Amino acid sequence: MRLPAKARMFAAFAAVYFIWGSTYLAIALGIESIPPFLLMGLRSFVGGALLFGWESLGPNALSPSVSRRSWPGARAWSHAAICGLLFFVGCHGVLAYAEKQVPSGIAAVVLATIPFFIVMLNRIVPGAHRPQGLTLLALVPGFAGVALIAWREAARPDHPLDPLLILALLASAFSWALGSVISQRHSSSLSAPTLSGMQLLCGGAALLLCSLVSGELTGFSPVDVTARSFLGLAYLALAGTVLGFASYIWLLDHVPAPLVSTYTFVNPIIAIVLGWLILGEPLTFEMFLGAALVVASVIAVSVFDISRRAEVARA
Repeated sequence: MRLPAKARMFAAFAAVYFIWGSTYLAIALGIESIPPFLLMGLRSFVGGALLFGWESLGPNALSPSVSRRSWPGARAWSHAAICGLLFFVGCHGVLAYAEKQVPSGIAAVVLATIPFFIVMLNRIVPGAHRPQGLTLLALVPGFAGVALIAWREAARPDHPLDPLLILALLASAFSWALGSVISQRHSSSLSAPTLSGMQLLCGGAALLLCSLVSGELTGFSPVDVTARSFLGLAYLALAGTVLGFASYIWLLDHVPAPLVSTYTFVNPIIAIVLGWLILGEPLTFEMFLGAALVVASVIAVSVFDISRRAEVARA
Protein backbone atom coordinates (compact mmCIF):
# COMPACT_ATOMS: atom_id res chain seq x y z
CA MET A 1 0.00 0.00 0.00
CA ARG A 2 1.47 3.34 -1.09
CA LEU A 3 1.42 6.24 1.34
CA PRO A 4 -0.31 9.49 0.31
CA ALA A 5 1.97 12.06 -1.32
CA LYS A 6 2.04 14.33 1.75
CA ALA A 7 2.85 11.39 4.02
CA ARG A 8 5.70 10.28 1.74
CA MET A 9 7.13 13.80 1.70
CA PHE A 10 6.85 14.06 5.50
CA ALA A 11 8.60 10.69 5.95
CA ALA A 12 11.35 11.65 3.49
CA PHE A 13 12.04 14.95 5.27
CA ALA A 14 12.01 13.16 8.63
CA ALA A 15 14.68 10.78 7.31
CA VAL A 16 17.04 13.47 6.03
CA TYR A 17 16.42 15.70 9.07
CA PHE A 18 16.66 13.26 11.96
CA ILE A 19 18.38 10.13 10.68
CA TRP A 20 21.09 12.09 8.92
CA GLY A 21 21.49 14.28 11.98
CA SER A 22 22.42 11.19 13.98
CA THR A 23 24.86 9.83 11.39
CA TYR A 24 27.57 12.23 12.59
CA LEU A 25 27.55 10.40 15.91
CA ALA A 26 27.57 7.06 14.09
CA ILE A 27 30.63 8.16 12.09
CA ALA A 28 32.42 9.22 15.27
CA LEU A 29 31.72 5.79 16.79
CA GLY A 30 32.67 3.95 13.61
CA ILE A 31 36.08 5.58 13.14
CA GLU A 32 37.08 4.61 16.69
CA SER A 33 38.33 1.30 15.30
CA ILE A 34 37.59 1.37 11.54
CA PRO A 35 39.67 3.55 9.16
CA PRO A 36 37.56 6.44 7.77
CA PHE A 37 37.67 5.62 4.03
CA LEU A 38 37.01 1.96 4.76
CA LEU A 39 34.10 2.84 7.05
CA MET A 40 32.43 5.07 4.49
CA GLY A 41 33.22 2.71 1.63
CA LEU A 42 31.56 -0.20 3.41
CA ARG A 43 28.64 2.01 4.39
CA SER A 44 28.05 3.14 0.82
CA PHE A 45 28.69 -0.18 -0.92
CA VAL A 46 26.56 -2.26 1.45
CA GLY A 47 23.73 0.28 1.39
CA GLY A 48 23.95 0.57 -2.40
CA ALA A 49 23.91 -3.19 -2.87
CA LEU A 50 20.79 -3.49 -0.72
CA LEU A 51 18.95 -0.72 -2.55
CA PHE A 52 19.98 -1.71 -6.07
CA GLY A 53 19.54 -5.42 -5.45
CA TRP A 54 16.07 -5.03 -3.98
CA GLU A 55 14.90 -2.80 -6.80
CA SER A 56 16.52 -4.68 -9.67
CA LEU A 57 16.35 -8.34 -8.66
CA GLY A 58 13.36 -8.77 -6.40
CA PRO A 59 9.70 -7.78 -6.30
CA ASN A 60 9.73 -4.00 -6.15
CA ALA A 61 8.06 -3.25 -2.83
CA LEU A 62 9.19 0.36 -2.92
CA SER A 63 7.53 0.90 -6.31
CA PRO A 64 4.77 -1.71 -6.36
CA SER A 65 3.46 -0.68 -9.77
CA VAL A 66 6.58 -2.22 -11.35
CA SER A 67 7.64 -5.77 -10.49
CA ARG A 68 10.91 -5.87 -12.44
CA ARG A 69 13.18 -3.22 -13.93
CA SER A 70 15.54 -3.44 -16.88
CA TRP A 71 19.27 -3.14 -16.27
CA PRO A 72 20.39 0.54 -16.45
CA GLY A 73 22.42 1.57 -19.48
CA ALA A 74 25.93 3.01 -19.73
CA ARG A 75 24.68 6.61 -19.66
CA ALA A 76 22.81 6.03 -16.41
CA TRP A 77 25.86 4.40 -14.84
CA SER A 78 28.11 7.27 -15.98
CA HIS A 79 25.81 9.79 -14.32
CA ALA A 80 25.62 7.64 -11.19
CA ALA A 81 29.43 7.45 -11.07
CA ILE A 82 29.81 11.24 -11.27
CA CYS A 83 27.26 11.87 -8.52
CA GLY A 84 28.57 8.97 -6.45
CA LEU A 85 32.09 10.41 -6.49
CA LEU A 86 30.83 13.86 -5.49
CA PHE A 87 28.46 12.61 -2.78
CA PHE A 88 30.51 9.87 -1.18
CA VAL A 89 34.18 10.43 -1.97
CA GLY A 90 34.23 14.22 -2.10
CA CYS A 91 31.83 14.65 0.83
CA HIS A 92 31.45 11.57 3.03
CA GLY A 93 35.03 10.38 2.67
CA VAL A 94 36.45 13.78 3.60
CA LEU A 95 33.91 14.12 6.42
CA ALA A 96 34.91 10.82 8.02
CA TYR A 97 38.60 11.68 7.67
CA ALA A 98 38.05 15.08 9.31
CA GLU A 99 36.02 13.59 12.19
CA LYS A 100 39.17 11.88 13.40
CA GLN A 101 40.00 15.30 14.88
CA VAL A 102 36.87 17.46 14.54
CA PRO A 103 33.94 16.91 16.99
CA SER A 104 30.88 15.41 15.32
CA GLY A 105 28.66 18.40 16.11
CA ILE A 106 31.12 20.87 14.62
CA ALA A 107 31.51 18.77 11.48
CA ALA A 108 27.74 18.90 11.07
CA VAL A 109 27.80 22.68 11.54
CA VAL A 110 30.38 23.21 8.80
CA LEU A 111 28.47 20.97 6.40
CA ALA A 112 25.41 23.14 7.01
CA THR A 113 26.96 25.50 4.43
CA ILE A 114 25.63 23.17 1.72
CA PRO A 115 22.57 25.38 1.02
CA PHE A 116 24.87 28.35 0.43
CA PHE A 117 26.76 26.44 -2.26
CA ILE A 118 23.55 25.08 -3.82
CA VAL A 119 22.12 28.61 -4.09
CA MET A 120 25.40 29.86 -5.57
CA LEU A 121 25.49 27.04 -8.13
CA ASN A 122 21.84 27.55 -9.08
CA ARG A 123 22.54 31.21 -9.77
CA ILE A 124 25.44 30.50 -12.14
CA VAL A 125 24.49 27.21 -13.82
CA PRO A 126 22.50 27.83 -17.05
CA GLY A 127 18.98 26.47 -16.92
CA ALA A 128 19.06 25.70 -13.21
CA HIS A 129 16.15 26.49 -10.90
CA ARG A 130 16.95 30.00 -9.68
CA PRO A 131 15.91 30.64 -6.07
CA GLN A 132 13.59 33.52 -5.29
CA GLY A 133 14.76 36.54 -3.33
CA LEU A 134 12.79 35.58 -0.23
CA THR A 135 14.31 32.09 -0.27
CA LEU A 136 17.79 33.61 -0.42
CA LEU A 137 16.90 35.93 2.44
CA ALA A 138 15.51 33.05 4.51
CA LEU A 139 18.84 31.23 4.28
CA VAL A 140 20.66 34.11 6.01
CA PRO A 141 19.61 33.46 9.63
CA GLY A 142 20.39 29.76 9.35
CA PHE A 143 23.80 30.45 7.87
CA ALA A 144 24.44 33.06 10.58
CA GLY A 145 23.56 30.49 13.24
CA VAL A 146 25.93 27.99 11.68
CA ALA A 147 28.69 30.62 11.52
CA LEU A 148 28.16 31.56 15.17
CA ILE A 149 28.52 27.97 16.36
CA ALA A 150 31.53 27.30 14.14
CA TRP A 151 33.28 30.50 15.24
CA ARG A 152 32.74 29.72 18.93
CA GLU A 153 34.20 26.25 18.64
CA ALA A 154 37.09 27.20 16.37
CA ALA A 155 38.18 29.88 18.88
CA ARG A 156 38.26 27.56 21.91
CA PRO A 157 41.70 27.90 23.58
CA ASP A 158 41.74 24.32 24.91
CA HIS A 159 41.09 22.61 21.58
CA PRO A 160 41.17 24.98 18.56
CA LEU A 161 40.21 23.44 15.25
CA ASP A 162 42.79 23.19 12.47
CA PRO A 163 41.83 25.73 9.75
CA LEU A 164 42.84 23.21 7.06
CA LEU A 165 40.27 20.75 8.39
CA ILE A 166 37.60 23.47 8.27
CA LEU A 167 38.57 24.19 4.65
CA ALA A 168 38.42 20.47 3.87
CA LEU A 169 34.92 20.25 5.36
CA LEU A 170 33.84 23.30 3.36
CA ALA A 171 35.17 21.61 0.22
CA SER A 172 33.17 18.50 1.11
CA ALA A 173 30.04 20.65 1.49
CA PHE A 174 30.66 22.10 -1.98
CA SER A 175 31.12 18.59 -3.39
CA TRP A 176 27.74 17.49 -1.98
CA ALA A 177 26.05 20.65 -3.28
CA LEU A 178 27.48 20.11 -6.77
CA GLY A 179 26.31 16.51 -6.75
CA SER A 180 22.83 17.64 -5.69
CA VAL A 181 22.56 20.19 -8.52
CA ILE A 182 23.80 17.67 -11.10
CA SER A 183 21.43 15.00 -9.80
CA GLN A 184 18.44 17.34 -9.91
CA ARG A 185 19.24 18.48 -13.47
CA HIS A 186 19.44 14.91 -14.74
CA SER A 187 16.14 13.47 -15.92
CA SER A 188 15.89 9.73 -15.46
CA SER A 189 13.22 7.06 -15.73
CA LEU A 190 14.91 5.14 -12.93
CA SER A 191 13.26 4.98 -9.51
CA ALA A 192 14.84 6.90 -6.63
CA PRO A 193 16.00 3.69 -4.86
CA THR A 194 17.59 2.34 -8.06
CA LEU A 195 19.40 5.60 -8.81
CA SER A 196 20.46 5.91 -5.18
CA GLY A 197 21.79 2.35 -5.20
CA MET A 198 23.82 2.98 -8.35
CA GLN A 199 25.37 6.14 -6.94
CA LEU A 200 26.16 4.40 -3.66
CA LEU A 201 27.77 1.43 -5.40
CA CYS A 202 29.98 3.70 -7.52
CA GLY A 203 30.94 5.94 -4.60
CA GLY A 204 31.46 2.99 -2.27
CA ALA A 205 33.76 1.22 -4.75
CA ALA A 206 35.81 4.41 -5.15
CA LEU A 207 36.09 4.83 -1.36
CA LEU A 208 37.24 1.24 -0.92
CA LEU A 209 39.88 1.88 -3.58
CA CYS A 210 40.94 5.03 -1.70
CA SER A 211 41.24 2.96 1.47
CA LEU A 212 43.48 0.46 -0.29
CA VAL A 213 45.67 3.05 -2.03
CA SER A 214 46.07 5.23 1.08
CA GLY A 215 47.37 2.31 3.12
CA GLU A 216 44.49 2.27 5.59
CA LEU A 217 44.32 -1.51 5.50
CA THR A 218 47.93 -1.90 6.65
CA GLY A 219 47.76 -3.33 10.13
CA PHE A 220 43.96 -3.31 10.17
CA SER A 221 42.20 -6.45 11.37
CA PRO A 222 38.44 -7.02 11.53
CA VAL A 223 38.86 -8.68 14.94
CA ASP A 224 39.95 -5.31 16.34
CA VAL A 225 36.63 -3.66 15.45
CA THR A 226 34.73 -2.79 18.62
CA ALA A 227 31.02 -3.34 19.15
CA ARG A 228 30.46 0.46 19.14
CA SER A 229 32.17 0.82 15.77
CA PHE A 230 30.27 -2.13 14.30
CA LEU A 231 26.95 -0.68 15.46
CA GLY A 232 27.96 2.67 14.00
CA LEU A 233 28.71 1.04 10.64
CA ALA A 234 25.44 -0.90 10.67
CA TYR A 235 23.44 2.23 11.45
CA LEU A 236 25.22 4.19 8.71
CA ALA A 237 24.60 1.49 6.11
CA LEU A 238 20.97 0.68 6.92
CA ALA A 239 19.37 3.82 8.35
CA GLY A 240 21.70 6.57 7.13
CA THR A 241 22.18 5.16 3.65
CA VAL A 242 19.26 2.94 2.65
CA LEU A 243 16.57 5.12 4.23
CA GLY A 244 18.29 8.50 4.29
CA PHE A 245 19.91 8.71 0.88
CA ALA A 246 16.98 7.16 -0.99
CA SER A 247 14.73 9.75 0.69
CA TYR A 248 17.13 12.53 -0.33
CA ILE A 249 17.16 11.51 -4.01
CA TRP A 250 13.36 11.22 -3.95
CA LEU A 251 13.06 14.73 -2.49
CA LEU A 252 15.37 16.17 -5.17
CA ASP A 253 12.88 14.90 -7.77
CA HIS A 254 9.84 16.43 -6.03
CA VAL A 255 10.97 19.51 -4.07
CA PRO A 256 13.15 22.55 -4.95
CA ALA A 257 16.78 22.02 -3.96
CA PRO A 258 16.97 24.99 -1.51
CA LEU A 259 14.07 23.53 0.48
CA VAL A 260 15.58 20.04 0.46
CA SER A 261 18.90 21.46 1.60
CA THR A 262 17.34 22.84 4.80
CA TYR A 263 18.14 19.44 6.33
CA THR A 264 21.68 20.79 6.75
CA PHE A 265 20.30 23.40 9.16
CA VAL A 266 18.57 20.77 11.31
CA ASN A 267 21.33 18.14 11.26
CA PRO A 268 23.79 20.22 13.34
CA ILE A 269 21.27 20.62 16.15
CA ILE A 270 20.73 16.87 16.37
CA ALA A 271 24.45 16.14 15.97
CA ILE A 272 25.43 18.64 18.69
CA VAL A 273 22.87 17.30 21.18
CA LEU A 274 23.84 13.66 20.55
CA GLY A 275 27.53 14.54 20.74
CA TRP A 276 26.90 16.23 24.09
CA LEU A 277 24.81 13.39 25.51
CA ILE A 278 26.89 10.44 24.30
CA LEU A 279 30.40 11.71 23.52
CA GLY A 280 30.62 14.49 26.12
CA GLU A 281 31.15 17.25 23.55
CA PRO A 282 30.58 20.78 24.96
CA LEU A 283 27.21 22.50 24.71
CA THR A 284 27.28 26.31 25.04
CA PHE A 285 24.97 29.30 24.93
CA GLU A 286 26.23 30.13 21.44
CA MET A 287 25.06 26.71 20.29
CA PHE A 288 21.56 27.35 21.64
CA LEU A 289 21.44 30.75 19.95
CA GLY A 290 22.71 29.29 16.70
CA ALA A 291 20.12 26.51 16.92
CA ALA A 292 17.32 29.08 17.28
CA LEU A 293 18.52 30.87 14.14
CA VAL A 294 18.72 27.56 12.30
CA VAL A 295 15.17 26.53 13.16
CA ALA A 296 13.85 29.99 12.20
CA SER A 297 15.55 29.66 8.82
CA VAL A 298 14.05 26.23 8.17
CA ILE A 299 10.56 27.51 8.97
CA ALA A 300 10.99 30.61 6.80
CA VAL A 301 12.26 28.68 3.78
CA SER A 302 9.33 26.27 4.09
CA VAL A 303 6.76 29.07 4.33
CA PHE A 304 8.19 31.00 1.37
CA ASP A 305 8.34 27.86 -0.78
CA ILE A 306 4.71 26.96 0.00
CA SER A 307 3.64 30.55 -0.78
CA ARG A 308 5.51 30.52 -4.09
CA ARG A 309 3.96 27.20 -5.09
CA ALA A 310 0.50 28.60 -4.31
CA GLU A 311 1.17 31.67 -6.48
CA VAL A 312 2.34 29.53 -9.37
CA ALA A 313 -0.75 27.32 -9.06
CA ARG A 314 -3.05 30.36 -9.19
CA ALA A 315 -1.27 31.86 -12.22
